[in-house]
Amino acid sequence: MAVKFNYTRFRYLLFSLLFIVLCIHGVFAAANPKVLIFFKTAGKLHASTPAAIDAIIKLGEENKFDVDTTTNSDNFTDENLKQYAAVIFLNTSGHILEDEQQLIFKNYINHGGGFVGIHSATDTEYEWNWYGRLVGAYYKSNPPVQAATLKIVNPNHPATKNLPLSWKRTDEWYNFGWYNDDIKFLIVIDEASYKGGLNGGEHPLSWYHVFDGGRAFYTALGHTVESYSEPLFLKHLLGGIEYAMGKDANGQSNARDDGHPYRRY
Repeated sequence: MAVKFNYTRFRYLLFSLLFIVLCIHGVFAAANPKVLIFFKTAGKLHASTPAAIDAIIKLGEENKFDVDTTTNSDNFTDENLKQYAAVIFLNTSGHILEDEQQLIFKNYINHGGGFVGIHSATDTEYEWNWYGRLVGAYYKSNPPVQAATLKIVNPNHPATKNLPLSWKRTDEWYNFGWYNDDIKFLIVIDEASYKGGLNGGEHPLSWYHVFDGGRAFYTALGHTVESYSEPLFLKHLLGGIEYAMGKDANGQSNARDDGHPYRRY
């Protein structure tokens, strides 16, 4: 006896199965990691900050991470920060976090959070020694914007793997008062290639380290508006952000808890 094919029932079962598959995919699909751009400043806003924000948002769209932005330090709560793979201090300056917010941010790093410092992030929180060790140095001075030659000393890091070993570009070049001895240099500047360098010898401008439970990346580059439409600089910045988020992160801790390991100049 022939069995009559029930097309309506088959179609119902097929759509039911498709619905279940889509629901499961929606539940288990990995959400994009998120970063928070914090660009509060106690001084004037850098002219490049809006261009930097737009560039990082575009990098996120192209590389599957989401970006939130704020100047409001009240957003530094345990509940809020835990959603971010990294926090980016973009052209910050001066005293920008109160004591309780500092403790919350330290706790975020202690539990594996990532940190990215861009340009004047080293001109920030001079009285907070833990932050100085995290960002890796404190700003001292800078000559006028001019061209200079940078040297890549670690070409294997995500922030430098796409850069030429000798890289000539125009920017504002920071001198630093002191560095954390534990930072790992990525880029140094040739002081013979421009006027106004004060650190001599190896004068680093970008570095990374594993610090106090988290990952930290810093670049002194990025003062000019033009930086944020420069393909090589954007590759440098993207690699640093991805490192801080945990992509290609080095699990070896090189942080020290014995006071203030600074190299002075």
